[in-house]
Amino acid sequence: MRTPRLPSDMRVLVTDPIADAGIELLRDAGHEVETGYDLAGDDLLDAMADVNALIVRSGTEVTEEVFAAAPDLVIVGRAGIGVDNIDIDAATDHGVIVANAPEGNVRAASEHTVAMTFATARSIPQAHIRLSGGEWAKGEFLGTELNDKTLGVVGFGRVGQEVAKRLGNLGVDLVAFDPYISEDRAAQLGAELVDDLDVLLDRADFVTIHTPLTAETENMIGEAELAQLEGGYVINCARGGIVDEAALAEAVEDGVLKGAAVDVFAQEPVSPDNPLLDVGDVIVTPHLGASTEAAQENVATSTASQVLAAFEGEPVVNALNAPSVDESAFPRIRPYIELADTAGKIAVQLFDDRVETVEIEFAGDIAEEDVDLVTASALKGVFQPLEWQVNAVNAPQIAEDRGIDVRELKTHQSEDFQSLVTVTVSNDDQEVSVCGTQFAGDDPRIVRIDDYRVEAIPHGHMLVARNSDEPGVIGFIGTVLGDADINIAGMFNGREVIGGEALSVYNLDEPVPDDVRGRLEDDSRIIETKYISLDNGE
Repeated sequence: MRTPRLPSDMRVLVTDPIADAGIELLRDAGHEVETGYDLAGDDLLDAMADVNALIVRSGTEVTEEVFAAAPDLVIVGRAGIGVDNIDIDAATDHGVIVANAPEGNVRAASEHTVAMTFATARSIPQAHIRLSGGEWAKGEFLGTELNDKTLGVVGFGRVGQEVAKRLGNLGVDLVAFDPYISEDRAAQLGAELVDDLDVLLDRADFVTIHTPLTAETENMIGEAELAQLEGGYVINCARGGIVDEAALAEAVEDGVLKGAAVDVFAQEPVSPDNPLLDVGDVIVTPHLGASTEAAQENVATSTASQVLAAFEGEPVVNALNAPSVDESAFPRIRPYIELADTAGKIAVQLFDDRVETVEIEFAGDIAEEDVDLVTASALKGVFQPLEWQVNAVNAPQIAEDRGIDVRELKTHQSEDFQSLVTVTVSNDDQEVSVCGTQFAGDDPRIVRIDDYRVEAIPHGHMLVARNSDEPGVIGFIGTVLGDADINIAGMFNGREVIGGEALSVYNLDEPVPDDVRGRLEDDSRIIETKYISLDNGE
């Protein structure tokens, strides 16, 4: 998306309250700012007729109709993180940038986490309620010191790292679980990185959660996981739905856990019958992580700054859709943007360990181009399981924040193809490479996985199998899939030497359940299977 240079007297509409500092920043730059906090429906559509920038929070639904009613709209700024209320696909179709402010509340969220940790460790709210009610219940509250305890941090992104910095200075041992953080980055913050959530739960006295809510993290901490933390505490100021609320309430009430502190809920505003509200040793707050004056001012000024950047044709740092790209070069690199994204997704799903290095190699004609956007798209594919918010703009920053080494290589020679893009994810112990190209007519292919030559269509549901190269193996795999009513849409096989190991890729019409993979791997001829899910699948 190209951001044109625009005049200095633009019109900005703010439809949800933001801090005055953001509005003042826009007005000081010479722009007209209007507020319309009650606008909705046809009134909102009418107001959009000559608007150049729209600033919202969560209260305004920015739909296809809103974009269609705003022919002069350049950018929608979300003063906060979540953009569920903005139709980003419609924004892209209309050539409108969507940007949010993900960093403005990092400090506030980390400080609230620290406060909640101490509050549950010392039963501060419970003691306050008893004393304010006239009871001197000193003997009933025996707190826990954090000194010499182990703090487990689940999710070691910006907020998790800030919490670690603060509590790490107070005598706690830090253990972190995050598949997308390097050991070096964790060590810089004094944390030991573990490869398994179970290891963290077995060792921790306190567990604080800072992972986004995704399909992989939903209910990731349930009854079994809470039992591993016996005698400990859980603090969740990240997202509701990561911890099974009913299981957490039961664990605290039954004495499995000493306490918990929760700022976020699966349903917000929280239902009055939520079980967490009825347990005395569970501290609850109404999603206050970002509720500080400084955080709200930071969010407002960050959003305003991105609006100003869009007006001046400068990079919009937190853009959530297509970043700025030279219009003349875009047609040449466009086919490789999605290819690199897909290669990254496949590579990381084939990888069994923590990613420490991502290498993107361009060979042939594509190496002659400015490939920054393609590199960013490859990183987006690698980090896709990390959080829903990752995009081609913020993926390089995510890599930097997590200490992941990103390498971009170019060579003008390409084997057998006009252009090749190879994404390699690795650490000191292993690596996985996925190589792709474009056939004529925008027809992407995966042509190599590690050292195996294949010709696989990157689409939908895929099964990658490594097996011994001997008669009957492919038939066996087909039979097991057929018995499970999984239809094979295509199959591609490669091997290094006759009678050695082979690799086959199956395009399937349905996902592959774990028990089906288990049946395959029970056969001694099958070395390993991996199920790959791509976003372009049905």
